[in-house]
Amino acid sequence: MEPAGAGEAEQPVEPAGAGEAEQPVEPPDPAEPAGSGLAVDPQLAESMADLPWWEVFEDSVLQDLLKTSLEQNYDIKIAVARTEQARNQVIATRSAFFPQVDYQGSARRSHYPINLLGDSQQKFTSFLGWLSVAWEIDIWGRIRRANEAAKAELLASEDNQRAVLLSLVSQVASHYLQLLELDAKLQIAEEAVAAFQDTYDLFDRKYKGGVASKLEVTRAAAAEAQASASVPNLKIQIEAMENHLSLLLGRPPGPIPRGAPLAEQRLPEIPPGLPSELLERRPDILQAEQAVVATNAAVGVAMGNFLPRVGLTSMWGASSDKLSELANGSASLWNLAGEFGGPLFRGGMLYAEYKARVAQWEEAKASYEQTALAAFGEVSDALVARRLLRDQRIARERQSQQLAESVRLSLLRYNQGLASYFEVLQAQQEFFPALIDLAETRTEELQAVISLYKSLGGGWKLGTTWLPGP
Repeated sequence: MEPAGAGEAEQPVEPAGAGEAEQPVEPPDPAEPAGSGLAVDPQLAESMADLPWWEVFEDSVLQDLLKTSLEQNYDIKIAVARTEQARNQVIATRSAFFPQVDYQGSARRSHYPINLLGDSQQKFTSFLGWLSVAWEIDIWGRIRRANEAAKAELLASEDNQRAVLLSLVSQVASHYLQLLELDAKLQIAEEAVAAFQDTYDLFDRKYKGGVASKLEVTRAAAAEAQASASVPNLKIQIEAMENHLSLLLGRPPGPIPRGAPLAEQRLPEIPPGLPSELLERRPDILQAEQAVVATNAAVGVAMGNFLPRVGLTSMWGASSDKLSELANGSASLWNLAGEFGGPLFRGGMLYAEYKARVAQWEEAKASYEQTALAAFGEVSDALVARRLLRDQRIARERQSQQLAESVRLSLLRYNQGLASYFEVLQAQQEFFPALIDLAETRTEELQAVISLYKSLGGGWKLGTTWLPGP
């Protein structure tokens, strides 16, 4: 199976809007208050994928963290440098279209004997200077295909840069939400310790008053100790998460500021009419597409290597026995020639190179198709998770409300002598784990929106010129 137009000069397929001059969208000034990004009417945006990240993530502290990461993250700096490499490689490849002009000069001093006895000699001084011009006529399109490959690699590099940007934004937001979840769990654990301590104090007073058993006191003390044991582990996890975030921010480990707590975090509702142009938005798909274009062009270059190369060469110069008179040229030198040459026998090297390029094209094509299928699968997974996790979160909120009421009633019944301590302890031991489950579900629901934003190629219209330089 041969790639289409392998031997012809073919324009690379550019993604929608790739050739248009597009003004980069600047992020908001962190000093300004966060706008009402979440109040955007869904009808005004084609989809969530059109929203820039500072409208998706309303938390002003998170916005500051995202801006810092985009300025200081090392993966971004590496991607920017690679794009600059590809951009200059395009310029270097394009230079083959033009004549190559060189200059050269020489100075010589020599003497020769006039006769064999060497009693007479003659000395010579000469200065030479000339310009040479060589130009390969691209009859077969070999240079054009090499230029197409370089352009496609540049576009792929730019798409990779956008992919790194989107991945970084998603990672920072995800780690930030996990940090808020750990904060919520720590608060719940500390509240549980306080509640179990109050229960222990209550049982201990009743025990000392002779109206409670030692068993009630020891069980209450054990429950308080179990809750206390979870606090150090949560603090360890919080510090580790802060260190992970610091790495993404491109700075040494240290504390991370917080904005709104987990329960107050909000992300946009999913607008109706998700984009059908997913193939034009996802940077990884666009990168895979440009890899197909580049490898297809490389096949054309390999085919051009079978064919003869036609070129023109010329030289003009001057010679003189005095350096000061070289420009006047006591003797002019010039040459004009046409060149024609090609491979005759290379031991199968050229054919093997051609077949290797074809195999690379087939690999790129299969990779593109696989990437596209995986992208649609990721969108589907995120949509399902977003919908079902919302239902789960609502159910857990109801559960927590009912268990809170159960704790209140059990304590009231116990104080009135209508319930045993087991009823109080059981109600508390069910209530606090339910709060932990609710915090986890809230985080998972928010993470599903972030995953959907990433899988849709979120912020795909954003320019990249405001990113840090290499």
